[in-house]
Amino acid sequence: MQNSFGTISRFCRLYLGRKQNFARAFSINIANRMSLVNQTVKNSLLHSTSLRENLKVLGVPPKMRSEPAFKKIDSPEFHSIFTDELQALIDIFKRYYYELRIAGGAVRDILMGIKPKDIDLATTATPDQMKEMFNKEKVRLINAKGEKHGTITPRIHNKENFEVTTLRIDVRTDGRHAEVQFTTDWQLDANRRDLTINSMFLGFDGTLYDYFYGYEDLMQRRVVFVGEADVRIKEDYLRILRYFRFFGRIAKEPSKHDVETLKAIRENAEGLARISGERIWAELQKIVVGNFGCELVQEIISCGLGSHCGLPVDANIDEFKRLCADLENFSKPHTPIFYLIALLHTTEEAMSLHQRLKLSAFERDLALFITQNRKKVGVEFCKLRDYQRLCLQPNARREFVEELLKYSNEVELYNELKAWKMPRFPLTGSILKEHGLTADKRMGVIMTRLRSIWIDSDFSITGDELLTNHLADVIESLKTPPGTPNKKRKSE
Repeated sequence: MQNSFGTISRFCRLYLGRKQNFARAFSINIANRMSLVNQTVKNSLLHSTSLRENLKVLGVPPKMRSEPAFKKIDSPEFHSIFTDELQALIDIFKRYYYELRIAGGAVRDILMGIKPKDIDLATTATPDQMKEMFNKEKVRLINAKGEKHGTITPRIHNKENFEVTTLRIDVRTDGRHAEVQFTTDWQLDANRRDLTINSMFLGFDGTLYDYFYGYEDLMQRRVVFVGEADVRIKEDYLRILRYFRFFGRIAKEPSKHDVETLKAIRENAEGLARISGERIWAELQKIVVGNFGCELVQEIISCGLGSHCGLPVDANIDEFKRLCADLENFSKPHTPIFYLIALLHTTEEAMSLHQRLKLSAFERDLALFITQNRKKVGVEFCKLRDYQRLCLQPNARREFVEELLKYSNEVELYNELKAWKMPRFPLTGSILKEHGLTADKRMGVIMTRLRSIWIDSDFSITGDELLTNHLADVIESLKTPPGTPNKKRKSE
């Protein structure tokens, strides 16, 4: 019976915060203090029928390591993180008897032999305790917005910032956001994280703390959720895209997905509709430019996620695959939106994508420019001069024209255009005003026509020549209704 209670206690402790009405019971050691537990909760846990119902919500507990602190790390990547500022931070936490460990991506990078770009830290200290501690130590704090999530950012020696987050559990989730509660239990915090490879901690003595066999998954380049994928996805549907992002970062083969994980993703695809476009785009950008980006985007569409990400139902997979292959002819990096444009058929679909993902003005305009002009390549636009003219149009940008050539795999023309030094049009609105023109709607039209004459001359006509030999004719042409022959001037 003692073993049974021990198992139940472990189960309860692991799922603290995953079901709010169990929260009080979870904090008690059932094996030793069973009489203190609410009778309703005890019956729910001890009777198999109720337990099965709870498992539907909570999921089957993940496989847990009996000795989490099982390995010592002593690598160059680990030792490289110890700046004077980090050591000072470690010493502060030691003086106040709070635990501090490396968390998340930095642990993963160190284990993979990669020097971390930045370090996330986790602690048993609450935000209030950290603020009090840093205030006593006269350490400046920045970025107060993170405090509501349990994150405090001290700036050490006025040189280096560190994000330190209190251990926490999710007491309520709605598929988008979580209501959290602080804890001092490292295993409970590890259990709230999405993937096993992200649930490890690393002590500053080199001790690796791994509760759910994330180390083995990382060594085997296996990307799986902590516990049941279906349950973890329902807590935050953005985890669907996070799975694909980390798969691209970790996996060695593009198609070696966990079957049950993909099944859970397909079954929860509609949940992405509840996630904001900005959050979706932040993940997609990293996926498309990462390892296996081409294969992962196809898998995302195959799982029925495309329409929830702003892509058309009949996304142009063939064009997308063609673009991914052709981009091997060009040096990286490529802007992320560039890849998604290939999946679109029309400018209307480009606007739909913009409305869903809240693209930047640059991304939106590039998508519109390429969808409007890609069919003209090799038809209306054939020679370098055609693309030079396009660069000089009022509503065009040279960068867009270069991207159009790249999109169309016009390597030679692309290189020629990149090397071209674009001349400066010799006239301005101020110069035209000096010659008697007023700043009205006609001025833009006049400027465009004069610019066309200048381009046709191979950019050789000077500003004075345009004003002397062409300005009057352009103005006269605007007085004549379209389709009627020019009449002779009265002076003639």
